Amino acid sequence: MHDIRTIRDDAAAFDRALARRGLPPRAAELLALDAERRGAQQRLNDLQAKRNELSGQVGRARSKGEDASALMAEVGRLKDEMTALEGKAAEADVALDRVLAEIPNLPAAEVPEGRDEHGNKEARRWGDQRNFAFAPKQHFEIGEALGLMDFETAAKIAGARFVLLRGQLARLERALASFMLDLHTGQFGYSEIVPPYLVRDEAVYGTGQLPKFAEDLFRTTDGRWLIPTAEVPLTNIAADAILEEAALPLRFTAYSPCFRSEAGAAGKDTRGMIRQHQFSKVELVSIAHPDHSDAEHERMTACAEEVLKRLGLPYRVMLLCTGDMGFSARKTYDIEVWLPGQGAYREISSCSNCGDFQARRMRGRFRPTGDKKGTRFVHTLNGSGLAIGRTMVAIIENYQEQDGSVRIPEALRPYMNGAETIARNG
Repeated sequence: MHDIRTIRDDAAAFDRALARRGLPPRAAELLALDAERRGAQQRLNDLQAKRNELSGQVGRARSKGEDASALMAEVGRLKDEMTALEGKAAEADVALDRVLAEIPNLPAAEVPEGRDEHGNKEARRWGDQRNFAFAPKQHFEIGEALGLMDFETAAKIAGARFVLLRGQLARLERALASFMLDLHTGQFGYSEIVPPYLVRDEAVYGTGQLPKFAEDLFRTTDGRWLIPTAEVPLTNIAADAILEEAALPLRFTAYSPCFRSEAGAAGKDTRGMIRQHQFSKVELVSIAHPDHSDAEHERMTACAEEVLKRLGLPYRVMLLCTGDMGFSARKTYDIEVWLPGQGAYREISSCSNCGDFQARRMRGRFRPTGDKKGTRFVHTLNGSGLAIGRTMVAIIENYQEQDGSVRIPEALRPYMNGAETIARNG
């Protein structure tokens, strides 16, 4: 959500920022709705003042024994007019909020301009790509050959874009989640949360999925939503709250299932585990002071990178351009892991600084130290630390052997009961 006062102060700057996102100007439309809303409210204030004055005259007339019927009739007429005007003011308020809610966050100044992923800029890369003595296979070829990755049975049970993991691959998912949570809580200071996986409208509105992206979500018959990521419940911990400045930053992490309809993904990644309706992820969320959110963004990205470093998986970090960022983000780093079976880097984490965009939608604030009355909006940040399924994909492809087995990274072996290899009979 945007601050209408900022748009009033510099409408041209707002439209220039939208243009960087490839969007048409909206300031004139917003200011017209704002003027209508403010005009209705001012008219209401004027009528209320006039009604108060007439009510005083009625009281004085009655105290003198004078006829106040004409004054009372006028008071009644003003009341009716105010009731009608209150409805118009409320409608104008809703109309302004509805338009504001559909406009994405404005990009930070350092975000490069671009229309799509081709405009992204590489910030850095880590690790050496393995030289294979054989042609590396894709993860689903290896997983199916091991008898541990079953798409056919999953499709029978749930339809397309699901997988059933068996044996050591099922254990590998659990191991990855435990490893990531231990790292983020034990070394990086995140507090582990087990959040609800079903949320109300207000929660998905607060993080920006509603109203514009409802088709990307799954909704239950009682009107709640399956979370697309734990970002939603974790960020909403700050909803309608006034935090103390000394408490910031708040850092949360959670391992959860995630549910996405993958609307518009027809024909994309139809084989394997890259793009599914249900997947697991370890999420990172920070509730930060506005002055420190840029530094917190760098810190969060580094925490996600450390997971890949400890697993020995080559990756690169991309600064997303204006045309490739998510709706709520003002700046995003994508971490892309190397997949030798595909011969390409693929996204495994997206770390975003949303500024005060989400906080305005969910009314998340903090009280500056020493200020007993004033409050400011917090800044919110979120990132994957990491997507479990894609991390498994990366391990399978990078650690595959010619005989079809998969070596287990050393960092995960304590979580795999000491096993070093996943094999057909492992």
